[in-house]
Amino acid sequence: MDTQSLHSKASQDTLVSLLQLDPLPIESPSSNPNLNTDKDLPPLPEASADAEASDGSVSSSHPTTTTTTTTMASGTSSSIGLSGSGHSAIYYLTRIQRYSSYTFSFFASLHLATTSIIPLAARSVPASESYLLLAREIYQTSLSEPLLIGIPIVTHVGSGIAIRLLRRGHNLRRYGREKGPRHGHGQKSSLSISSLGINSGWPNLSYIALSGYGFTAVLAAHIFMNRALPLAVEGDSANIGLAYVAHGFARHGWISWAAYVALLGLGCGHMVWGWAKWFGLAQGAGWKLERPTGNLTVDKRTRKKRRRMLMGINAGAVAAAGVWAAGGLWVVARGGETPGWVGKLYDGLYAKIPGF
Repeated sequence: MDTQSLHSKASQDTLVSLLQLDPLPIESPSSNPNLNTDKDLPPLPEASADAEASDGSVSSSHPTTTTTTTTMASGTSSSIGLSGSGHSAIYYLTRIQRYSSYTFSFFASLHLATTSIIPLAARSVPASESYLLLAREIYQTSLSEPLLIGIPIVTHVGSGIAIRLLRRGHNLRRYGREKGPRHGHGQKSSLSISSLGINSGWPNLSYIALSGYGFTAVLAAHIFMNRALPLAVEGDSANIGLAYVAHGFARHGWISWAAYVALLGLGCGHMVWGWAKWFGLAQGAGWKLERPTGNLTVDKRTRKKRRRMLMGINAGAVAAAGVWAAGGLWVVARGGETPGWVGKLYDGLYAKIPGF
């Protein structure tokens, strides 16, 4: 009797402890666009069939079993790195995209300090110019500028576009366009692009990617105005600094405000959410559950956790944009026009842009 009662109590305690667990929802790439999906995909059916046909030692009396075994073996060896290089092109492109953001983040930190934090502390544009010129000796040399700015931007954006193209190709080959791929004996797969809800094979476009494309556009305009245009017109950008930006706000207010608000908003949002993704935080953020468990207590707790994560990352993005705007838009933007021949030089540069 004592033994049975002890076993019964242990079973009840185990059941209670299992119910109190807080499982994370099982997410798929189509349901969560922020999910890291750089894992290698198993080989396509036609690839397995080709491998089977080229192997003379395989018996043809059991085609279905052989194909299944070949597919499972190939997928297993690929996932543990035993087939060829062990990784697909998407695996390496994802890492190129990640590591390129590290170097650009170093430049962004220097730029934040010299264009916002120092002007905010000094409360003066002229007093902050020397710090900006000093920082340029670090990131605007013939060697450091391509390594810290040019190459990271090109590789980060290019690898992101390449990943989307490769994933679209995988979707089209794996599921077909409107008809599923054929699997032996002329039968078609029940899966297709339309049944999966994938539009023309393109993977879902996440908010991180959308902000990244927008940030790329405004960043290109920023680089053109502050670096490329002075080099093209004057031959160098030695006279371009915080006073040049302040002069633009004084002369062309609404255009400058719109451009810098978009630059700070999209840039800080993309970088904060991107770092949250690298740290694995963005995957657990959301306003609602993707896959409810059916247990109201567990679902409520998980939903609260996802919402807290979502609001925390958004708060971080707002805080980063606020810090940058505090010095850049409150101090530098109110610096006023630059008098003398330098002011005329600035007017000549802005006059080269249509609409200014």
